[in-house]
Amino acid sequence: MTREAYHNALKKLQDEVLLMGEMVSNAIRKSVEALQKKDIGTSREIVKNDLLINKKRFDIEEQCIALIATQQPMAVDLRTLTSILSIVTDLERMGDHAEGIAKINILMGNEPLVKPLIDIPMMADIGLSMLDKCLKAFIDRDIEMARRICNEDDQVDALHDQIYRELLVLMMENPGIIHMATYLTWVSHNLERIADRVTNIAERIVFMVTGKMEEINVSKY
Repeated sequence: MTREAYHNALKKLQDEVLLMGEMVSNAIRKSVEALQKKDIGTSREIVKNDLLINKKRFDIEEQCIALIATQQPMAVDLRTLTSILSIVTDLERMGDHAEGIAKINILMGNEPLVKPLIDIPMMADIGLSMLDKCLKAFIDRDIEMARRICNEDDQVDALHDQIYRELLVLMMENPGIIHMATYLTWVSHNLERIADRVTNIAERIVFMVTGKMEEINVSKY
C-alpha cells in the first residue's frame, strides 16, 4: 500500500466512525421520541436496526486491525487506530442503550405513562449534544472541546438522580404503578450511561492527540 493509499484508508476509517456516530445518534433520538409517542412500531425498528450498528462496529474494527497488521503504524497514526477501536466499542454500547429504551417502550405497551416525560427528553438532548460535539472534536483533534464535553456529564447525572427521586415518591404514594415507574428508571439509567460513554470517547480523543491517558470524567455533582 502506498503512503497516499494508507492515508486515504485512515481518512475513510474516520468517515466510517462519523457514519456510525450518526447511526447511533438517530437510534437514541428515535428511541426517546417513540417512548414519548408510545410508538411501538418505531421501537421495533430500532431493535432490528441495532444489528446494523453492530455490523458497522465489526467492519471498522476489521479495517483497523488490517491497517495495524500490514502497515505497522507508529506514533500518532497508531494512537488514532487504537483510539478508533475504543471509540466504536463505546458507540456500539450506546446503540445497545438506545435499543434498551426501545425494548422498554415495547414492554410498556399501551399503558399510560406514570408522569409527563420532561426530564428524560432533556437527558437525551444533552447526551445527543455531547455526542455531536464529541464527534466534531474527534475530526478536529480538539482536546479542549473534548475536556469541556466531560464536564457536561454532571448535568445528565443530576437529571438522572432527580428522575429517580420523583419516581420513588410516586411509587411510595401509589404501589400500583411500581412496574411502570420502574420502566422509566431503566430509561433514565440508559440515558445516563450514554452520557458516560460519550465521556469515554472524549477521554480517548485526548489520548489520541496527546499520547496521555487522562481520567477527565471526575464527577463534580
